This record gives sequence, C-alpha cells and structure tokens, in this order.
Amino acid sequence: MDFLKDHYVVQNELLLIFISVILGIFIGAEREYRNKSAGLRTFILVCFGSCLFTILSIKIGVENPDRLAANIITGIGFLGAGVIFKGDNKIDGITTATTIWATASIGMAVGSGYVYLSLLGTALVLLILNSLVYLQNFIDNFHKIREYKIAVREAQYFRHCEDIFEQHHLKYLMMTQQYTQGNLATTWQLTGNNKNHEALIKHLMADEKIIAYQF
Repeated sequence: MDFLKDHYVVQNELLLIFISVILGIFIGAEREYRNKSAGLRTFILVCFGSCLFTILSIKIGVENPDRLAANIITGIGFLGAGVIFKGDNKIDGITTATTIWATASIGMAVGSGYVYLSLLGTALVLLILNSLVYLQNFIDNFHKIREYKIAVREAQYFRHCEDIFEQHHLKYLMMTQQYTQGNLATTWQLTGNNKNHEALIKHLMADEKIIAYQF
C-alpha cells in the first residue's frame, strides 16, 4: 500500500515538473521570438528550477517553507540583474528581468500544486508581453520621448535648433553640450507626437546648418 502511495506521489511530482517545463517553454518562446537577452532555455530552467526547489522544500518538511521561497526570490533577483544593462539612451532588459521574476513565481505555484493558478499566471504574462505592446505603441505615438545629439557648425546656430523644435511642436530640454573647434554638439531631450519626430528627422537631414545628428 505504501509502495502504491509513493508511486502515485512520484508520478504527481513528475507531472508538476513537466508542467513547469511546458509553461517555461511558452514564456521563453515569446522572449526568444523577440530576441531578448534571456531566451527559451533560460525561462525553462527558471520555471523548472523554482518548481523543483518548491517540491523539495515540501518534501524536506522545513518548519518555515516561506524561508526557502524567499531564498528562491533572492536568487532570481541576482539572475534578473544580469540581464539589465544600460543602452545608449535608456536602461534595457528590465522587462526581461521582471519576466524572469514572474516565471519563477509560476514555477513555485506549480511546485506547490497550484496548477490552475500557474496556468492563469502564464496566460497573464503572455498577455502583458504581447497585447500591451500595442497600448505602449499607442501611447508613444502621442507622447514620444527621444534624446537627440545634434552637431551644428557654429555656436550661434544653437538658437537655430530651438527654432526647429518649436516649428515641429516638440518640447525640448538641453541635456549636455560639447564645443570643439567651431562645432557645437548638443544633446536634447525632445517630447512630442511621433509624427512630429519623423518630420524633425527629415528637416535635420535637409538642413545645411546641421553637421550630424543621432538619436
């Protein structure tokens, strides 16, 4: 009788591990498709590892299972920090890091036997990563913030840049300046409609007073 009970428990645990791997595949495939710094294998291992640690904590029978759960979250925090890096104008990888964190919670839910909760969590993660991109793009179309580095031939053309921004209905804020042998390079933070940004780029390309620009 004990043998049958142990056999059933092992089958149940193997099923939970299998479910955690499948859910990790779903989330990892989405990140892999978008060519993010953490891809398919990373998310499978995060979900599987969190599930296995949770199962072990229950089988070992520690007095406070929440202590092991807290340690899992701490470990995931170090892993998430590894995918966050500074880009040219912003911090990249935060979404991937938080997705790793959420995937760990899904693995812990599976390991605890809350399969339906983990399925709901996976669906919500995929919904947030995919559907809300359209909402983000919609917001960006009306309130796009970019940093431009614009170089002009003479220092007196500084005001010329401000006139261009006002002409294209963009709010501007000067960030940094660098003057080298008659050329002035200024970094601007511009805010406005995405169409106005595109019109500005065309203007900068055609303006003879502008030596170079980048954003």
